[in-house]
Amino acid sequence: MSRVYNFSAGPSCLPEEVLNECAAEMLDYQGTGQSVMEMSHRSKYYEPIIQDAEAMVRKLMNVPENYKVMFLQGGGSTQFAMVAQNLGIKNKKAAYIETGVWAKKAAAEAKKLGVAVDVIASSKDKNYSYIPKVEKVTGDYDYVYICFNNTIMGTHYEYLPDTGNIPLVADISSCVLSEPLDVSKFGLLFAGAQKNLAPAGVTLVIVREDLIPEVEDCLPGTPTMLAYKTHSENDSMYNTPPCYTIYVLGTVLHWIEKNGGAEGMLKRNKEKADYLYNFLDSSDFFRATTEVGSRSLMNVPFLTKYSVAGSTDEAVLAKEKEINAKFVKEAEAAGLINLKGHRLVGGMRASIYNAMSLEGVKALVEFMKKFAAEN
Repeated sequence: MSRVYNFSAGPSCLPEEVLNECAAEMLDYQGTGQSVMEMSHRSKYYEPIIQDAEAMVRKLMNVPENYKVMFLQGGGSTQFAMVAQNLGIKNKKAAYIETGVWAKKAAAEAKKLGVAVDVIASSKDKNYSYIPKVEKVTGDYDYVYICFNNTIMGTHYEYLPDTGNIPLVADISSCVLSEPLDVSKFGLLFAGAQKNLAPAGVTLVIVREDLIPEVEDCLPGTPTMLAYKTHSENDSMYNTPPCYTIYVLGTVLHWIEKNGGAEGMLKRNKEKADYLYNFLDSSDFFRATTEVGSRSLMNVPFLTKYSVAGSTDEAVLAKEKEINAKFVKEAEAAGLINLKGHRLVGGMRASIYNAMSLEGVKALVEFMKKFAAEN
């Protein structure tokens, strides 16, 4: 069977070149006679792998010297707690900009831990279809939190709020290394790997050194494993890291470098996204759900003409459900998989991360043209 075009929101497609390289080294990594899966993380063979992965992160993201790069476990969702436990310790107060599910979940986790959360802006009024504009944030906040790219809603920040001396924290899970990002403007960045970097299992965390408290200074009750200090002073090797996933991550980073780095990814991703959005905006059958000025280059939700906002008419809802299911089924038969939309948005969603080719996006658009003509 030939490979399909995988539009999954995550875990997502990986570059074929990377998959082939990893497959070639599966049984014997560079003459060691063993797979990276089998290596001790303390061995002389593995240490260069994790060191290279960190060096590549620093190089591709231009990470300043006074920032720590860590490879942690628990996914982005564990960072919802770790951010609060490590950064919300002075005034126990933080500002959150609510742009969808993941920002809401992060705020809820901080509240559970006793941090006073101020939702200083929200796009809930339009089902999170845009990014609210926050020019400047002031106050006695320990940090300001944003979700830079919203996977479910398909929105993305095209600006950064001015937070002054308040550390800005960003979840960049679904847009990491899809574009250049000035790390120095953030106190902390984190990204689950399963969108643009690697298979699920490792979370990249980049944090300014002066924001890392001693373990005993974290919020009361913080487990040792949830203190950034534990990992920063042990080079992500306090316990056994997700060794193989970090190896794949490093391989992906070299692929990104070979393809122009973050700037090359932006050019590639903009071309794909423009192609898809231009079609959606010109179609009388499909429409994008996100507002111009807030559109993600990574995640593109869309509806058909049978989707009527706010309708409670059972016949309308049944027709919408029927046409969406038909689209997903026929797309899969055409080798275009994982296009079902999230229940909070409905319709369909095409996630077009770094590894998705322009050819894949063009194949999707051609299918959409055919589907519209037939329905």
